[in-house]
Amino acid sequence: MAQKSRGSIRRAVHSRIRKKVRGSSERPRLAVYRSLNHIYAQVIDDDSGKTLATASTTEKDLRGETGGNVDAAVRVGQAIAERATAAGVSQVVFDRGGYVYHGRVKALLDASREGGLNKNEGAQEKEQEEDNSNEQ
Repeated sequence: MAQKSRGSIRRAVHSRIRKKVRGSSERPRLAVYRSLNHIYAQVIDDDSGKTLATASTTEKDLRGETGGNVDAAVRVGQAIAERATAAGVSQVVFDRGGYVYHGRVKALLDASREGGLNKNEGAQEKEQEEDNSNEQ
């Protein structure tokens, strides 16, 4: 039996996620791609097949010492939130792209929430965590 590479496993997971996650014109998809040295984010309307906003660490404004750390992901998350709200988007569907919701991916999505995307979503998660801790 041939061994699968990490990239092929991620692509399979991403294809399973994409079967369930679909962006619309009312709530576009925020897609994240993470490479070793950079992180990229796009807001995509899947109905029309158009990209509404993009941000990545390859841009001069967002480039720091390195684009492959949590600080860079936070900068990209804030930038994508600003650009999406300028394009008239306030609610998005998160597409983690087959990556685990941890580290740079989590930092980017948390920063986008703080920047104004899906404002109520973070508050609901905190309430659920408090309810779960109170029940125990």
